[in-house]
Amino acid sequence: MQSSIPLRERIRRRLADEIGRITKEAPFTIALAYPSPYATGMSSLGFQRIYRAIMEAPGLACERAFVDDDDAGPMDVQSAITYETQRSIASFPVIALSVAYELELAGLIRLLEAARIPPRRADRDDRHPFILAGGPLTFSNPLPLAGLVDAVIVGEAETLMIEVVRVLESTRSRAEQLAALARIPHVFVPEYHGANLPSVAAVDDSLIPAWAPIRTPHTEFSNMFLIETERGCSRGCKYCVMRRSTNGGMRIAPMEAIMERIPVDAKRVGLVGAAVSDHPKIVQMVNQLADEGREVGLSSLRPDRLSDEFVGALKRAGYRTLTTAMDGTSERVRETLERRAKQKHLLQCAERARAHGMDRLKLYLMIGVPGETDADVDECVAFTTEISKIVPVALGIAPFCSKRNTPLDKMPYAGIDLVNARLDRLRRGLKGRADVRSTSAKWAWVEYVLAQGGEAEGLAVIEAVHQGGTFAAYKRAFGALQLGPVKAKRQLTIARAS
Repeated sequence: MQSSIPLRERIRRRLADEIGRITKEAPFTIALAYPSPYATGMSSLGFQRIYRAIMEAPGLACERAFVDDDDAGPMDVQSAITYETQRSIASFPVIALSVAYELELAGLIRLLEAARIPPRRADRDDRHPFILAGGPLTFSNPLPLAGLVDAVIVGEAETLMIEVVRVLESTRSRAEQLAALARIPHVFVPEYHGANLPSVAAVDDSLIPAWAPIRTPHTEFSNMFLIETERGCSRGCKYCVMRRSTNGGMRIAPMEAIMERIPVDAKRVGLVGAAVSDHPKIVQMVNQLADEGREVGLSSLRPDRLSDEFVGALKRAGYRTLTTAMDGTSERVRETLERRAKQKHLLQCAERARAHGMDRLKLYLMIGVPGETDADVDECVAFTTEISKIVPVALGIAPFCSKRNTPLDKMPYAGIDLVNARLDRLRRGLKGRADVRSTSAKWAWVEYVLAQGGEAEGLAVIEAVHQGGTFAAYKRAFGALQLGPVKAKRQLTIARAS
C-alpha cells in the first residue's frame, strides 16, 4: 500500500537520512532511474556504482528517480520526479534505467507513462528524452526491452556508461545518437541491430571492487555499506546467468582493496557478489570486521564452503540465521544442475548452525527443475525432516525459470498446476517440521515468458499494465500475441500455465 505520507515529504526525509550522497551541478545532467521503489533501488550495488561513475565524471551529473512505493496501479504524474530536485524525469535529455529482472519491465512502463513519455520506442521522437537501459537483466536476455528503450548497454557498464552519455551529450538528433551508439561495442541499438545482441561487456579488473557511496536506513540493508568481494563466478551451475562461462568467470578483489575502502563509521558492512563465500580470504575478512565491532552481511553462501571456522565468524559478525542453498529437491537433481552441494555439506551446515547457536538454517530451493519427479520432492521432505532434528529449518522456494545465456536455455516451464502440486506435497510432508515459503508459480510463469521472449513480449507488458497488471492481464496480453509459425507453440505454453 502507498504511504499516507506525501511522496515529496518521503523524499525529503529519505534525503535527510542519507550518508554519502554526492552533491554536484553539471552542464549535462541525466535522470538515473530504477524501475522499483527506493528501498529496492538503493539496495542495488550496480545502480549505486553507475551513480558514482556519472557523478565523478567531469561535466556530468545525474539525479535519481524510482517507482513510487505503491507497487500497483497507475502512478500520478507528480510521482515521476527525481529525488535531488523533484523535477519531472521528462525534463531531462536522457533517462538511464537499471533493470534487474524481467518483472521490472512493468515498473519501467509505469515510470515513463507517469512522466507522459510514450513507453513504445516507436512512438517517441526528438521531443522526448533518450531512454537508455542497462543492469543485470542484460546478462541474460535484454530483447524484451527492444520495443521500449532506445539503446541497451549489455553487461558491465561502469566505463561504457560514460562513453555512451558523452555521445548523447554531443549528438543532439535521435537519428545521429542511434547511429553513433550502434558503432560502440556491447551497445545494443534495436533500430539498427534488430534481434542480434552484442557480446557482454566486462570492465577492467582495476575497477573491482565496486562499492556503494550512499548508505541509508530506508532499505532492507539498513545503513549497510555495500562492497563487492569478487565479480562473476568460477562455478558452472547450469541454471545461473553468472556461471563461469559468462563474462570471464570469477575475478577476485584483493582483501586489502576491500578493507581499505570500508568507511570507519560504517557499523554494518555488506559483502556482495555472485560467489562471495568462494573468496579465498572471506573468513579472514569477516573475522576482522567482527573484531572491529561491525555487523556483516554476505550476499551468497555456498554450503560446501561453510566450514566450522566460517560459521563461527558469521556468528561473531551478527548472524542469527545461517542461509545457504539446497537448490535441487534431491541429490540427483542437484547433480543434473552441476551443483557441488551434497547432502553431507547441508548436514554439516545444520550441525554448525546449532553448534554456534544460530536460531535456524534457511535453505533456498528451486522446484519444477527439468526432469524432477514426485520422488525427488519426497526425498526433499525426508532430508529436510532429518535436518530439522538438528536445527529449525526454513525453506525459501522459487519455481525454476530457464534463462537465456545458460545451458538450460529454452527448457520449458513446468506449469503452474504442477509447481503448485509439488509445493503442496512439500508443505504436507513438512508440516510441523519446517517453515515452507514460496514465490508465486503464476508470476514465475510471467517471468519465464519474458525471460525466453523478445520484443513482442516486452511490448505486451504495456497492455498488461494498462489492464491492471494482474496475472490475468499478463495472460491475456501474452495470449494475444500474433507470432506467426510459433504462435501455436506459445499458445500451448500458455495453456500449460493455466
